[in-house]
Amino acid sequence: MTEPARPSTRILAGECFCRAVRYEVADAFDYALNCHCSNCRRTTGSAFKPFAGIARERLTVVDGADRLMIYGDAMTHDAHCRGCGSLLYSVVREGAFVHVTMGTLRDTPAIRPTAHIFVASKAPWYDILDDLPQYREHVTADGE
Repeated sequence: MTEPARPSTRILAGECFCRAVRYEVADAFDYALNCHCSNCRRTTGSAFKPFAGIARERLTVVDGADRLMIYGDAMTHDAHCRGCGSLLYSVVREGAFVHVTMGTLRDTPAIRPTAHIFVASKAPWYDILDDLPQYREHVTADGE
């Protein structure tokens, strides 16, 4: 008796602004959120950072790994392109997951952000106008 064929996971391509660093990631994200914390706003230069979380081993830098600038340590860091400064992903949760910045994906992922987090520190000049849930801190913290 043969095992039924498993559906293959689609692979998405991503890259920095100058295209020196390219990565591939499985289109099998566990979650996606819009983060409004001051760190995410500063690293992206935007009102918030849309990101999608996935197990770290599901992301592979396929070109330009030597061009990465790592800010942090092996277990928790932001990975930027050394040339253009683009924030590509963040290693989080004691090194087990990566938060892929959705704006660096060339391909369209199946997932969409499901909530806004750290809205207590959001940019005062930005109004959230969608109907997604909003959390003062992280989605795992108490209270919306």
